[in-house]
Amino acid sequence: MDGSFPISRQASSNRDRTPAPGIPASSLYHGTVSHKRLLPFVHELDYRVFSVLLDIDRLEETARSSRLFSYNRAGIVSFHDKDHGPRDGSPLRPWINRVLSENGYDLADCPVRLLTFPRLWGYVFNPLSIYYCYDADGSLKAVLHEVSNTFGEWHGYLLPAEQNGTHPISQQARKIFHVSPFMPVDGSYFFTLIPPGEKISTLIRYQDAEGNDRMIARHTARRSKLSDSHLMEMLLRHPMMTFKVIAAIHWEALKLWKKGARFHPKPDLPRNRITG
Repeated sequence: MDGSFPISRQASSNRDRTPAPGIPASSLYHGTVSHKRLLPFVHELDYRVFSVLLDIDRLEETARSSRLFSYNRAGIVSFHDKDHGPRDGSPLRPWINRVLSENGYDLADCPVRLLTFPRLWGYVFNPLSIYYCYDADGSLKAVLHEVSNTFGEWHGYLLPAEQNGTHPISQQARKIFHVSPFMPVDGSYFFTLIPPGEKISTLIRYQDAEGNDRMIARHTARRSKLSDSHLMEMLLRHPMMTFKVIAAIHWEALKLWKKGARFHPKPDLPRNRITG
């Protein structure tokens, strides 16, 4: 059993459509992630990363066209359905259709692109994965921010994406999910997005319940083709990237603890997996 899954009839029909102008094909993005904590003291970090932007309806096709990229099976660079969505290994298309419908979006089988870290050498940890949900005309309608913590938990913030020409998209969500033991679970997130194109940018500002800016995180990257040659280039530059991500999280947590950052116990999970 190779771990692959059949594609639904709806997903297959969507997959065969010619993508609308402005909706990017599956791609690689190479850039920088930075974090800056502002209170109760300044603490900064940044590191180089690469991500994959995947058409969730063409995952098998993407894997067939590559020697280095695998789908739902072991490989040097791979993507597994069980790392996302319901985490049960089922295909993402029925799940994202249900999430959108339950939250009032009439976007059944809409084009969806998922920006995420791939597995390297069988391992991955994704602090944030982003689903860009487009209408058939190519306009971005909703964004699902899939946030994970190091306790094996996750939560999704599903937000409308109102585009205004080439201006960045602004979004806001009340924080209800525990991410860092050195940050409270209250206040709000403010997102500023430049959707996938030749460049991509995600800026997240966290403001506590008193209105104080506590943290700013940013991911900026440039696009390249999702090809074996570019994957090999990324592997040579970042051979242990996914291991480095989880190691860096714990190393920075140790430094915060030594600086005297206040510890916040982990609360119960939100009742719903998705905040719409």
